[in-house]
This record gives sequence, C-alpha cells and structure tokens, in this order.
Amino acid sequence: MAVLSKIRQRSLLLILVIGFCLLAFIVGDIINSGGFGVTRNIGSVNGKDIPVQEFLQKVNEVQARQQGISPSQAANAVWGQEVENILFEERYDKAGLRVGRDHIFNVYAQDPQVAQNPQFLNALGKFDKAKFNEFLVNMKTTNPAQWQMIEKNKGLVEDAAKKQLYVTMLKAAFFATDADGKAKYQMDADKAAFDYVFVPYSTINDDQVKVSDEEITAYMKKNEKKYKSEASRDLEFVLIENKPSTADEAEMKNEINSLLSAKVEFNEATKTNDTVPGFANVTNVEEYVNKHSDVKYDTTYVTKKDLPLEYAEQIYNLGKGQVFGPYIQDGYYKLTKMMNKKGNASAKASHILIAYKGGKAPNPAITRTKEEAKAKADDLLKQVNANPSAFAELARTNTDDPGSAQTGGEYDNIAPGQMVKPFNDFVFNNPIGTTGVVETEFGYHVIKVTGKNEAVQLATIAQKIEPSEGTTDEVFTKASKMEMDAETKPFADLAKGLGLTVTPANKIMMNDENIQGIGSQRGIVKWAYGKDTKIGDVKKFDIPQGHAIVRLKSINEKGLLPMEEAKITVLPIVRNQKKAELIRKKMEGTTLEAVAQKTGSTVASATDVSLANPTVPNVGSEPKVVGRAFGLAAGKTSGLIDGQMGVFMVRGKGVTKAPALPNYTAYTTRLSGEAKQQVQGRLSQALKEKADIQDNRAEFN
Repeated sequence: MAVLSKIRQRSLLLILVIGFCLLAFIVGDIINSGGFGVTRNIGSVNGKDIPVQEFLQKVNEVQARQQGISPSQAANAVWGQEVENILFEERYDKAGLRVGRDHIFNVYAQDPQVAQNPQFLNALGKFDKAKFNEFLVNMKTTNPAQWQMIEKNKGLVEDAAKKQLYVTMLKAAFFATDADGKAKYQMDADKAAFDYVFVPYSTINDDQVKVSDEEITAYMKKNEKKYKSEASRDLEFVLIENKPSTADEAEMKNEINSLLSAKVEFNEATKTNDTVPGFANVTNVEEYVNKHSDVKYDTTYVTKKDLPLEYAEQIYNLGKGQVFGPYIQDGYYKLTKMMNKKGNASAKASHILIAYKGGKAPNPAITRTKEEAKAKADDLLKQVNANPSAFAELARTNTDDPGSAQTGGEYDNIAPGQMVKPFNDFVFNNPIGTTGVVETEFGYHVIKVTGKNEAVQLATIAQKIEPSEGTTDEVFTKASKMEMDAETKPFADLAKGLGLTVTPANKIMMNDENIQGIGSQRGIVKWAYGKDTKIGDVKKFDIPQGHAIVRLKSINEKGLLPMEEAKITVLPIVRNQKKAELIRKKMEGTTLEAVAQKTGSTVASATDVSLANPTVPNVGSEPKVVGRAFGLAAGKTSGLIDGQMGVFMVRGKGVTKAPALPNYTAYTTRLSGEAKQQVQGRLSQALKEKADIQDNRAEFN
C-alpha cells in the first residue's frame, strides 16, 4: 500500500517523464525520416523515389569522369537520366521485357573503346563476342578490381540493353504504306494555280487595336498545351567590374620596367645592401623568374608559330641573353628573355604507308605480301620523284594510314621521338626535300621531308595586371552603396547615375546555373527562388569579375507563359485576329475584282504552288490559303481567309496532277526512316509529359 501511495504521489512526474521519452522517440524518427523540412529524396517519378544519397553518389561519379563539369551540370545530367530510367523501366515491366547475354554484348559492341579494341576483333576486323567473353572470364582472376567495376555497372548495361531492345521493337511498329508514300509524292509534285486578293494586317497600325492582358491569357488557356511554362524568374543586374585603374596599370608597368635595371636590395641573410642586376644580366635566371613572376619558369622549347602572334617576330629574332618587353598578353605584363635556340626541334613530312599481311595492326582486308608492298613503295617513290606535286594525290589513293589519308599524307609539327625510330631518323637526319622508302613494323613508308622548325627556349616574367587594394576597396564601396540605395530609389535611375548598364536575365529556371553576362552563379538563382525574396528585392553578389547588383523583376509560377514572354509570342496573334475583323468589313464583294476595288488592292496570281511548300508569291508561307486553293475548282471563289500575313480571297485556276509513278518505294522508305528516327525522342517526351514528377533538386543544389 505504501508503494502504491508513493506512485500516486509521483504520478504527475511519471507522466511527464514518459511523455518526454515518447516525444524524443517521435522527434528522432521524424529527423531520421527526413521530417521538419528535411527531404530524404531528390524527387520522385510516378511515386518512385530517387534517394538523395544514391543520387549524390552518381553526381560525384559524373564529376570524376568529366573533368571541369560543375556540380549543377552533373546533377542536371544525372536527374535527366534517372527520370528517363524510371519511365522506361515501367514500360519494360509492362511489356515483360527481359534481356539475355547477346543483348548485353550488343551494347558493349557499340562502345568504341570495346568494339575497336584489336584484341576483340576477328579476322574480318569485326567485334568477336567469343573473344570478349574470354576476356571477361580471364579478368575475374587476372584483374579482380576491374572485374568488380564491370559487375558494379552490370545493371546500367542491362538497362541500356533493355532500352535498345524496347526502342527497336517500337521502331519495328512504325512504317509507312504505299498510300502514305503516294500522298507524300502528291504533296510535293501536285501544283495549284490561283488568283488572289490580299490585304495585309500591316495596313492597320498596331495602336489602332488594343489587346488586354486578359485577352492574351484567354487565348493561351484555349491553347494551354502550346503555351504552358515551368516556374521561372526574371532578373536584371548591373555589373561593377573590379578591374585595374589607369593608375594601377601605370604603377605595374613601372614596377616591371624596374626589373630591367640593376637595383640595390637589402639582404636579410647578410644584413647588407646588395646590388641585384637587371633581368638581362642575372646569372640564376630560374630563381629570378620564380621570384618576380606569377607564372613559373619553363624550360620547354617552342617554335615560332607557338609565340604570341603580335610579338612573334620581335621575340624570335632576339639574340641570346636579350630581353623584349614589357608587353601585354592575356592580361599579364611580360618580359621575355632569349635563353637558347636549337634547330631540328620539329619537322614536317608527308608519307604513303604501304602495309602488308602480317605487319603490325594491319587492315584485315590487306592481303599483299611483304615483297609486293616493297615493290609498290619503290614504284610510288619513282612517281613522286618524277612529279613531286603529285604526292598528295598519290597518298590519298594509295596510303594504308587512315590518319593522314585526308591530308595528302602530311604530318606537321612532328616532335623528335614521336614516330617509330626508322621514320623518326629519316625525317630528322635528312634535309628538306629528301625522299625515300623506309621500312617500319607497320610496313613501307614513302617519305618526303617537307619542313624543319627551329625552336627557342625563353624565360618570361609574367605579372598579372590586377587592381590595387585601393581600387578594390573603391569598387566594393560603390557596389555596396548601390545595393543599399536600391531599397529607396529606382534601380534604373541608380544605374544611369553611375554610368552602368542594366542587363536583363529572363526566364531563369529553378535548376539553372548559368546567367548570361555573369556566368556560373548558382547562388543568384537560389536567392531568386528563396521563400523570403520578393519582387523588387536587390542583392549584391561577389563574382570573379567584380560585383553583380541583382534585382528580382518578376516571379512566374508554373502554368501559362509569363505575360512579358506572352506579349512577344501571343500578342501578335491576338492582335492580328482583331485586325482581321476590321479588314473583313472592308473586303466587301463576291468577286476578287470587287474586293480589290473596294480595298484599293490588286488581283495577283500564283502558279506552281505545292502543299509541301505552301508559299504565296511576294507574301510568304500561307498553308491555310494554299490548302483552300487546292480544294477549289477552276473559276470558283473562296470566302475570306484569315492567313498568316493578312486576309485573302482566292479564285481557283486548277490543280495540275503529277503523273503517277510505277511505285512509291522511295517516298515510303523515306517516311518510314524519318518516323523511326523520331521514336525514342518522341516516346521520352510523351512519357515525361504524362508522368507525375516531383523535383526537389533545388533543395540540395
């Protein structure tokens, strides 16, 4: 009883403790499951989630494979692939599609790194599945790490095989009939002639026809599929560049000029003043360059064509130890010193390869013997010596080297050691103009040495032209002040007062990264889509060029086209509809002559017009008008037709039917081919339009 009494006394405390534990359990579960605004999935497609961790791992793999690709670019690429994979996987499941070993090998056979690897080719130079299979079997024991990588990517290869098979099956269902081919032929070849009266929309000034935003919206709603749009943002910005002032450049020029003369510097080690010679006279050039240059000393020899075009002559003609400069190149002030020159640094030569059966990496189609190859090479050499100008044509028609066939056998800028030794020795040990036959492991080469290049070794001090600290501070202050002033003053007025240009950046999508005029600026996009960012807000962003002051102009939610964009594409259509109503009232009469007299127009003629190219002479493309003309009997007059460029009335003069063909195979084949080529793209687009896709990329990117 005493125990029960104590429990009753402590009941409130006990309830609180139990309640707290339950709350902790629930909160922990919510956090682990991605609650409180934390999303576990990058998105979903038709209810199938795309987990964040798996997605981010694939993004990292893409970045590792493609050097230089940004995180946003990689994420967008992986997202597109994931969405398509899920959508197509649904189709495979519904079709009960499975793939076997041969299907997977077909995928590998289409990878150039596999299909063109000599160790997997048969005697005819074709991909051999048996050889590739043997390679895979041996790899399991000889290279386990590579085997694991192949096993890891097995699912991707199977998906690729399924897609290939599925698309192939769909393509097989697309075909054109003889009736389709005949109809296409008739559209191309049947010709109509007609007279017409045309009153252009331009006869009514735009300011005479008022079109409201509501009318534009109503038109888009009637054609919703055509004018739908994803969420976007419209921005405008000014760029305040952080670039050197005239004073900064002058100071840098003086500083680099000072390196040409000897000067006294305090030596910390000896605690004495030492006289340091100018650049032309220093003994340890590498140490001097590395001390004063933003680009490290380079001992590479370069040819004249590799020098800066603007200064190539001056630099190339320097004597040993002489210095050229200062000069400006690629945003650097530079001083260049001639260190050394050497001849035979690179060469130019033309060759014709005559391969033979059994030579290294031969074309499987080559059956000539070594003796026959030698005889052919000797004969070609005689032709070259008899007519040197014929070398290029002889190479194009005889060489077995596909790498130089299109250049007439020519190889330019050959570096020592680049070619196999016999070839290399002939080119570098003989003067220009020498011809001969050289044997290598690839066959016999008919060679002509056509050029030699001298190279120079240079020491260059390069100092990047950058703004001083004072200039940088001044630019920062200017940008910050504009950001603050924009809270109370018109953005355009502020920009004009500072002599800056306001640049628009419209239709920025949620997962975009690049902003034209600024470059890759994911931070600006995220700010524009931030829940606290309102229309009219202004923010300064530090970018490589300096500072961008950005203003959010408008927020366009998912749905119809933004009004600003609609006014470019939809407004002219609605306006012309209203103009057509006014023009129709003027076009009174039942004949072309009566209408022409009433409107001050003329009766014009059109001949040899086809449905495939429905162009009215001196007007432009008018499919509706030409279609009506094809349906009119000779002498019959149409009613008024609202065309692309104005209102028409047409009188038929007859249709000349093209003569029947024995068959329409050429047209049928072309139509079938075009339809098959479009299958995968059209299917992918249709699946995406129909799918329920939830995209959370912006939360992680």
